[in-house]
Amino acid sequence: MLFNNLTLLAKLPVADWMENFTTWMTNTFAGLFAAIQSGGQATMDGLTDFLLFINPWVWIIGITILAFIISTRRIGITLFSFFGLLFIYNQGLWSDLMNTFTLVLLASLVSIIIGVPLGIWAAKSNRAQSVIKPILDFMQTMPAFVYLIPAVAFFGIGVVPGVFSSVIFALPPTVRMTNLGIRGVSTELIEAADSFGSTAWQKLIKVELPMAKNTILAGVNQTLMLALSMVVTASMIGAPGLGRGVLSALQRAQVGNGFVNGLALVILAIIIDRFTQYANERLSLASVMSEQQKKRRKQIRWITVGAAVLALIGVGVAQAATKGNTKVQETVNLSYVQWDSEVASTNVVGEVLRQMGYDVKLTALDNAVMWQSVGSGESDGMVSAWLPVTHKEQYDKYKSKLQDLGVNLKGVKVGLVVPSYIKVDSIADLTNEAGKTVTGIEPGAGVVSAAQSTVKAYDNLAGWQVSTSSTGAMTVALGKAIKEHKPLVITGWSPHWMFSKYDLKYLKDPKGTMGKSEAIHTMVRQGLKDDMPEVYKVLDNFHWTQKDMEEVMLEINGGASPRKAAQNWIKSHKDEVAEWQK
Repeated sequence: MLFNNLTLLAKLPVADWMENFTTWMTNTFAGLFAAIQSGGQATMDGLTDFLLFINPWVWIIGITILAFIISTRRIGITLFSFFGLLFIYNQGLWSDLMNTFTLVLLASLVSIIIGVPLGIWAAKSNRAQSVIKPILDFMQTMPAFVYLIPAVAFFGIGVVPGVFSSVIFALPPTVRMTNLGIRGVSTELIEAADSFGSTAWQKLIKVELPMAKNTILAGVNQTLMLALSMVVTASMIGAPGLGRGVLSALQRAQVGNGFVNGLALVILAIIIDRFTQYANERLSLASVMSEQQKKRRKQIRWITVGAAVLALIGVGVAQAATKGNTKVQETVNLSYVQWDSEVASTNVVGEVLRQMGYDVKLTALDNAVMWQSVGSGESDGMVSAWLPVTHKEQYDKYKSKLQDLGVNLKGVKVGLVVPSYIKVDSIADLTNEAGKTVTGIEPGAGVVSAAQSTVKAYDNLAGWQVSTSSTGAMTVALGKAIKEHKPLVITGWSPHWMFSKYDLKYLKDPKGTMGKSEAIHTMVRQGLKDDMPEVYKVLDNFHWTQKDMEEVMLEINGGASPRKAAQNWIKSHKDEVAEWQK
């Protein structure tokens, strides 16, 4: 009876409350968020530039030597560090490694700076602990993807929102272990400190923190690992690094590339984990050293710090000299969604602009975030707007904040697709094929929404469901079904390489619920025409055919890098490119 009464109550508008709260935060603290974004981005760009300026071989040899020293001459971690980093360099992932390390380092430092004081407070106050613990439970159990939404709203796209979401996810272990470590200090030691007249600060610094050190460092180690685990998730909102390669491989069903980028993350994780563990061991060893040994170690430490400072100064001078002799390039930011068609078109446009002398940054984003980035002006443009159906929701939301330059590719089609061997030609003829399931792509994609509307509109689809996954997972499922000659119904669109690789067909749509023929539009931020007239002209003139796009997609699907495939297409289509640049 109580349950029935509860079901009659009006639905609490929790989602609306959160939307309103996020909007209020964004508007109220816009200046603060902008300052954090610009300052944080500059800091991280500077750190990454410094890491990349130093020759990779210097890093590889230096970290190998450090591994040998910090592990007290263990050969295993020494060889692993050398060959692991050498593998990453060999695979052309060194720049991604440095970007990932910057994100993990900054997120971990912020987590430790916040987490240790919170843990101390929780250990000293039962009331504070009763408030902090449920908050930590919430932070650890809430799906990590949820943190991306406010991160983008507050800070836009890039590495700063990636750090923000990583801090929320990685902070709890440091707080919990600091609290646990201090509460676990022997009461006899505390009483002894009290008997000698120690102040609360003296007890904390000289007794509690040293005794809790191992436990606290275990929490720090877990914070580092959790920050590293957020790398792939953060790449959905534009955070650079190895996570972007993993996400790209997932969405494009590239097992090999996914394995290589994932293995690079594993190598980094193991090196970080072992280094923190061995550092903890050395700190424990230092506590039982003689005074003479401690004095000698302190001298070595100061010499090392001095050498590092001199190296930093040298690198800074070299960078300044390099910048002084280098022509400053204007930066163009283009965003795209990780569909094969958009990877092809964005890389072609980006390469044309590079050849014109621009520094072009291509950022792969989730679909909704891509639209937001152009609407907010963080991205200069995109050539990936599927209209009028697929991206209708995003277009309606952001159309007042951006400029539509028109169609760059005509004749785009979306619909339900099946292998040609299935003896069904219309949606209206479906009965119980494929387990009454339409295999879709990412939740929230326009083609998925259309498929869900289609299932509701057709009486013969009663009991059917739309199963969402990712673009890569869908194409993998398609390839497996065709290999085993099994029925499968998917959400499809063209142009797409799967139509060249497999014998597929669109199902007729008598009710038109999947939408009619579409086109891909070019969208740019407001003010681009005045800021970068040449870039605006290229984007405004950009248009090509499905055949053109398929040439690039097939080359990418054949193993070529997107940039290389774009360069090859441009070489063989110089007249078309010249038209865009007029």
